[in-house]
Amino acid sequence: AIANSNHIDVLEMDAASKTGVDDVRDLIEFSRYGPTTAKYKIFIIDEVHMLSKQAFNALLKTLEEPPEYLKFIFATTEIKKIPITVVSRCQRFDLSRIKSLELFNFIKEIKVKENGNASDDALKLIVKISEGSVRDALSLLDRALLTLDKDRELDLTSAQKIFGYFDKSQLISLFELIFEGKEKQVLNIYREIYNQGVEPKIFINDFLELLYYFKNIESLNIEGTNFSLNDEEFNRIQAISGKVNSETLILFWQFTIKTLEELDIVSNQHLSMEMFLIRLIHLKGIKKVLNIDNEEVPEQRESINHTRPLQKKEDDDLFGIKDKAETIGQMKNIVQEKDIKIKDNKEIELQTKLINSFDDLLEVCSSKKEIKLKYELEKNVNLVSFENKRIEISFNEDLDKDFIKDLSLKLYEWTSERWIITLSKTKGQLSKKEEEINLKKELIEAVKKSQIYNDILQKFPDAELIDVRPKEDESIND
Repeated sequence: AIANSNHIDVLEMDAASKTGVDDVRDLIEFSRYGPTTAKYKIFIIDEVHMLSKQAFNALLKTLEEPPEYLKFIFATTEIKKIPITVVSRCQRFDLSRIKSLELFNFIKEIKVKENGNASDDALKLIVKISEGSVRDALSLLDRALLTLDKDRELDLTSAQKIFGYFDKSQLISLFELIFEGKEKQVLNIYREIYNQGVEPKIFINDFLELLYYFKNIESLNIEGTNFSLNDEEFNRIQAISGKVNSETLILFWQFTIKTLEELDIVSNQHLSMEMFLIRLIHLKGIKKVLNIDNEEVPEQRESINHTRPLQKKEDDDLFGIKDKAETIGQMKNIVQEKDIKIKDNKEIELQTKLINSFDDLLEVCSSKKEIKLKYELEKNVNLVSFENKRIEISFNEDLDKDFIKDLSLKLYEWTSERWIITLSKTKGQLSKKEEEINLKKELIEAVKKSQIYNDILQKFPDAELIDVRPKEDESIND
């Protein structure tokens, strides 16, 4: 009866569609009656994290002191969204993901029972996308089989089109071309992938996944890749990974993560992705010649006309793959990069000297057009102390929650040095906004004591003084 969902003492509720407090109150009302045929009355609430805050509060009293005959079973995929007061009153059982091989064998068995026509490679893609969830795997398999005609086989290419994925061999080829610095071919491959309907975020997440495989391929097998790679792709990565050093892969990883964050703020993600790939290609030449990791940029740059040929040791680029030649254009870029670095260092040194007080900090915020940061400093911050790259402040309740982090990052960006920002219980000085308000009050009080103000009141008894502004300086001749 329970399996057929018709047991009188077992009630299931879908919290995704019944999220309100009234639905929970109906449940509580029903819980007052004991079981009819079973030992317990059982309430199963699926997707419980979807309940509203008021619904959780209504449920809390019953959870604290439930009748002996009443049992609740909560199911969720978002445990962090459930209030801690509810979690603390429950026994928690975390269901682990199904292993890729087990899930593959399971959906393959289902395919046979349902007379489905799907290749093993297509099923492996479904296993990868479902991330260990049997329900998701079955839903994806059902969707894919229904999309195609019964007489057509669901092969890997069809599955990739249905789910918006692409052939990993294209990405591996793109990776090789990045190492070789072939910008035009890299962009052509990316545009082919994009024209297949692949979203930039899916592309960049697969790019991150491939970086992981290049770094850890020696410790993995096919099953360990969650069926993301076939045998041919696995072997290609093994062959290429020996030519790529770890430093490069870590640098690429950090750069790719940064680009993934940028995709949320740009209007044209496609163009952003192309610029990302171009920057990866040019990273190697700049880093190699400038030797960024090991030494500072020389104060005096070498003339481009007197640049000596690179030695044999430098013929191998950062990626361990031999470059055919360094072009004059690349060398110009490198020299320009040196100039930029030197100028930036001087600017940073100058900026460091400028920020010696709270007022200096406000001026720099203005010059850098950091309007939001300046607004917070003027309106919501009370300065306690400012000395030797240490800032101690108190603040009001309107201060932005990310203010400390944003200010620390900007100070490091402007001065290339770490600043310590601490919060104090001491009230500190008045904020700039409070000083401005107090000054205006003093001016208003001073004006109210003047004779001209009294004369105006005699002529306009209902007049009210709202604001006082300093008179603009008049020229001597006026």
